[in-house]
Amino acid sequence: MLDVVVVGAGAAGIGVSTILADLGVEDMLILEREKVGTSFKKWPKEMQLITPSFTTNFYGQADLNSIMARSSPAYFLRKEHPTGREYAQYLESLADFCDLPVIEHTNVEKVTFSKGAFSLQINNGKEIRARFVVWAAGEFQYPNMGIFPGAELCLHNSKVKSWKDMQEEEYFIIGGYESGIDAAVNLSRLGKEVHVLDSDSPWGDKTTDPSLSLSPFTMERLEKEMRNGYINLIGNSKIKKVVRTGNEYLIEIQGSSKKHISKTPPILATGFKSSLTLIDDLFDWDDEESYALLNEEDESTKTPGLFLVGPQVRHEGLIFCFIYKYRQRFGVVANAIGKRLGLDVDILDHYRQEGFYLDDLSCCADECDC
Repeated sequence: MLDVVVVGAGAAGIGVSTILADLGVEDMLILEREKVGTSFKKWPKEMQLITPSFTTNFYGQADLNSIMARSSPAYFLRKEHPTGREYAQYLESLADFCDLPVIEHTNVEKVTFSKGAFSLQINNGKEIRARFVVWAAGEFQYPNMGIFPGAELCLHNSKVKSWKDMQEEEYFIIGGYESGIDAAVNLSRLGKEVHVLDSDSPWGDKTTDPSLSLSPFTMERLEKEMRNGYINLIGNSKIKKVVRTGNEYLIEIQGSSKKHISKTPPILATGFKSSLTLIDDLFDWDDEESYALLNEEDESTKTPGLFLVGPQVRHEGLIFCFIYKYRQRFGVVANAIGKRLGLDVDILDHYRQEGFYLDDLSCCADECDC
């Protein structure tokens, strides 16, 4: 019987584990299906973090992409917008530096809860039992391929190793948020003609919440590439279905008789399914079943002792899908677990000062004045 099992060794899993280890949690394991940072390693080679890394720790402001206090990807990598592979190196270095108990190549297949304890069924038929489970499995490894009829005919952007591998001269991209525009920009740089289809027009939206609108980094690159004339942005285009006829793909739009014809599988940039589908019965869900319901300690409202960290954390209108957002909840989870284990949690005051312990969410919804 372990005290804590953390599922996932990505940014969220490694980040919360460093605080738990600092707190003195000894009977802990971090289970990773592949290797530390694998999801980042699977990004297209050219994809970069859209939030900028900058070494400001010396002045009391943590690097936006840091997942451990007193660390900085900018300092470690000497990059402002690291690629996925580079960021994975940062995660690996933290796991080694903190001597975290990561068990790689361990797939969690089923989680059950009974009589105050969790049973995790892993590969090879083995079982691990724990008092607390921190779910940090993320979502990148679960592409959403059922969003409309014919989506399985498309190429999900997460399956692209490098945009330089794309040999044709014209491509259709379905989805106009971060990953879709990133694909368009990189293909445009290669001289490819690109058509971006989206049910809305996110490239025209403007809000101070980067979870709802394109980041400045993305908009800057898009505007620059638009001057070259290779990118065609097509809004108000909700996909009805994709049909293959011979060597062509017909993209049908809802409410329109017009069909876009692509000679290559359309590139799907419509996001991912949550890894929570593996344990959805251990959570209550909102009315539309779009996010798991959590209490003020990011614990399942249905299953005591099950905590959620990472990009899937939501509190009504607040979306914590960026690293600098969800890392602010690491200390909240650590505090809850530490108190129940009878540990001294005073050390967490330091994490509050560093921006890794935000328990008052009343200030998170304010818009900028200008």
